[in-house]
This record gives sequence, structure tokens and C-alpha cells, in this order.
Amino acid sequence: MASQAQETFQIPDHVPPELVMNVGITESPEFLADPYAFFKKLSLEYPPIFYSVGSHGGSWHLLKHADAFRMLRDAEYFSNEGGTPFPRDPADPFKFIPIEIDPPDHRKYRAILDPVFSPQGIQTLENTIRKLANDLIDEVIDKGECEFTTAYGRPLPVSIFLDLMGLPQDMRDTFVDWAVGLLHSTTREGMATAFTQIVAYIKQAIAEKTANPDDKVISRIVQGQIDGRPMSEKESFGFVLFLFIAGLDTVFATMNNMWLWLAENPARRKEIISRSNDMNAITEEMLRMWAVTFSGRSLRKDLELRGVKMKAGDKVMSVLPSCNYDAEVFADPLTVDFDRTRKPILSFAGGVHSCMGAHLARLEIRIGLEEWLKRIPDFAVKPGTKIEYRPGGVVGPEYLPLVW
Repeated sequence: MASQAQETFQIPDHVPPELVMNVGITESPEFLADPYAFFKKLSLEYPPIFYSVGSHGGSWHLLKHADAFRMLRDAEYFSNEGGTPFPRDPADPFKFIPIEIDPPDHRKYRAILDPVFSPQGIQTLENTIRKLANDLIDEVIDKGECEFTTAYGRPLPVSIFLDLMGLPQDMRDTFVDWAVGLLHSTTREGMATAFTQIVAYIKQAIAEKTANPDDKVISRIVQGQIDGRPMSEKESFGFVLFLFIAGLDTVFATMNNMWLWLAENPARRKEIISRSNDMNAITEEMLRMWAVTFSGRSLRKDLELRGVKMKAGDKVMSVLPSCNYDAEVFADPLTVDFDRTRKPILSFAGGVHSCMGAHLARLEIRIGLEEWLKRIPDFAVKPGTKIEYRPGGVVGPEYLPLVW
């Protein structure tokens, strides 16, 4: 039966009917019941390339690691222009930077923030992250329970991010509410309302940093130059706005997924505690298992991939969590294996558009695991809890009540 989305979206004539599968990624009841069971089912049972229609239109979906790996790196065929679904006023256009800038100019924008987000720059934050993790644990450890998302999963990465950006900590929860409204709304109207709030605040923040610069990210962007010229107001705005949206939801969604698994798997939790020297490999494997985002492109020109003929202008989306379950790349991919051979995971996308905050996310998650498991080694999901997921493009439990 055709979905409402299919009824209102005309599937292109060149798409074979047998490849049209309305699976409902990000919004179907099956997805919302258990997203990672859903991603595993896609990787096992669906064609490697199929066409699906959702609330934001139609696109080709890629499930194979090799195909996503190519899409993320082949700027000759795949463009990021207009690659985000957020509402914008056609009369006042701007680009989300750097994600909607293709090579070679993309690299010029990222270079402005390399000193902050490079491995060397991020490493200077280790002590700060570790102290914050322990401060947060101090607040709940004697209570014997907490709502993980608001007690640890959210404040740990978001507080660090706000400090890097130069934004006020006392607005943390407001910022997150805005991001959730934008990223998880089921309607264009809901997205637009949240987007309006974010836009107004970002314009105010840029004006403040322009008048009173500091050494934080927003000031670096405002004062940044491209090819020896200052960035325009629209460029600065699109750059700050994108980072603000991208930095508020992804790491804490990832941590929610990980801690849910830890709470439900005490033997694996003990294994992690016994392998304190292997935390980088452990973090990487957990990131592979619980990728939280997708990555989209538009085709610049016609392309045939695995016998599927796609046309210039078609939208293409890599289902990154399913790509991380590709058995051609990862042996026994549905098993959490801390000893597997290291291969590129796609949790942070890849290529020139790979996540700018990947090094920071890895450090936050590793330290978050280390400090929590030192002090709260035994914990479980609070009895009677029903784990629920929001629709949207960042995947993680909405709430995670834990007890110990």
C-alpha cells in the first residue's frame, strides 16, 4: 500500500517499481520500536540499493559500506549542495557551512577551526572532560538512580561543546530543547518553529562576538578569512548555525545507546572494566554498533551502481548504521567484538565531509565510560521502564532511567 508520503511525492520514472520500498527510516512504527533491530534487518534482508519515500521526499538508500564509502568521498558524482533538510527562506538563502560546500572550497572553511578540533587541540581538554564527568557522577552516585540522559549523557558532551563555542552554560537545556525540536519534529511547522528560535539566537550571539571577540569557536569563525578575504555575514552565520545544530544532539544520543546496552549486558560491562588498557578499541567498536546519523548527497550526473541506474539530481542517502553492519567488511557484524580488526567505521561519515567533532566525540565517550564504570560499575534500567525513541535523523533513547 502506498504511504501518504508516496502519494504526495512523484517517484521518478527511471526508478524501477521493484526497488521502491517505503521502509520508514526515522519515522515508521518498526523503526521507533527498536531502531537498531531495524538497521540490522535492513542490512540482512533488503537490496543493497533501493528507493524509499519519507516525509522529506524520496531518495536512493545505500546499505553497503563500499557504496557509502564511495558516496562520502566521490565529489565528482556526489554533491553536498543543499544537503540538509532544514527549512530556509527562499528569499534569504544561505548555505550551512562547511557541510554544504563541496571540494575544493570545503577545506578552506574547515581550516579555520583545525586548531580547535584537531587531535592535538582536543587532547588539551582531557582533564576538563574527566573532571566534569566526575562532578556529574558526584551529583547522582549516592541517590542510587538517575535519568541518564539529563544527568550525564547530555550535560557531559554538551557542556564541553558550549565552552568551545563560547556560549553560556545556563542556557544548555534551552539549546538542547531547540535542537530536539528541529531534529526530531515530525512536521515542517515544528521544524520551522525551532529553527526560528535558533536563528534569532545565533544572530544575536554572532553580533555579541563581533563586538566582544574571544578565543572561542564563534569568534574564530567571525574573524576567519577565506582566500585572504573576510567571510561574509551569511557565511559566518551559516557556519555558526550548522555547528550549533550538529554539536548538541549526536554525542549524547550515542551515549544513551551505549549505556542502554551496558545496563542490559552486565557480563560485557565487566569485560570492559577488566580491559582498561583497551578503551580506544572498545570505544571504536561501540561507535560502530551505535551510529546515530545518516548522510545524504545529490547526484551531479548519471551513475550506475550495482546495476541500479540513478540520474543526475537524484537524492542519495547512506544508512550509516546499516553500513556499519556490512558482513563484507566486518566479520560477524551484529556482535559486539572488542578484538575485531580495525577498519573504517562510518559513524562519523567520511571523506572531506567527515564529522569535524569526531576526535572530540571519541575522547568524550572514552572518558565518559572510564569514569562512570570506575564509580558505578553495576547498574540496570529502572524496572518498568519502556524505552522510547523519537522520530528524526539522530537516533537514541528519549529517556534512560538507571538504578544501582
